[in-house]
Amino acid sequence: MSTAEILRPITQLEAPDPADHDHYEIVDGFHVELPPMSTDSQALASRLSRHLSNFGVQANLGESYIEILFKLPLPVNRNRRPDVAFVPYTRWPLDRPFPSTNGWDVLPDLCVEVVSPTDMVDEIMDKVREYFQAGVRLVWVCYPRHQVIHVHDSLTTVRGQGRSDTLDGGVVLPGFQLALAELFPVPPTPPA
Repeated sequence: MSTAEILRPITQLEAPDPADHDHYEIVDGFHVELPPMSTDSQALASRLSRHLSNFGVQANLGESYIEILFKLPLPVNRNRRPDVAFVPYTRWPLDRPFPSTNGWDVLPDLCVEVVSPTDMVDEIMDKVREYFQAGVRLVWVCYPRHQVIHVHDSLTTVRGQGRSDTLDGGVVLPGFQLALAELFPVPPTPPA
């Protein structure tokens, strides 16, 4: 997600009007507008979500979603919009209808943030911390321009993986394997 600008406070009774601003989060009761993701970040999020959903559905584990607003169960008011999230069927069964609300009241097992040029490190780390505090089990932070993914198994246990590595689903998606060369495009050849 990108650097955010606080637009206006909201009240418990007032829901943000999606026609006014449809790309926002709620932070401490404030409606925070988010700038759009860069094209390379959107493409990476879409590719990653497709791989996660294909695996999750085939293994009957769950599905992946892109940029859905989730109500995080925290003592502070946080509705976050991860770039990609994997929701297991154990938390939202396949036959359960989706809510028509702006924020989904379910906790993903995996949240993914795909870094765009306007993102700030502190904002990304705030989200990683909040995801783990809420009970998310795995967080990936993807850097499309550097072709690197930081896999957070906890707030303090992080491992980096690059284009030549294979990303696994850990405890969230046992058996999921993705060669990162499939996710990242071929790096450009430097001029001679």
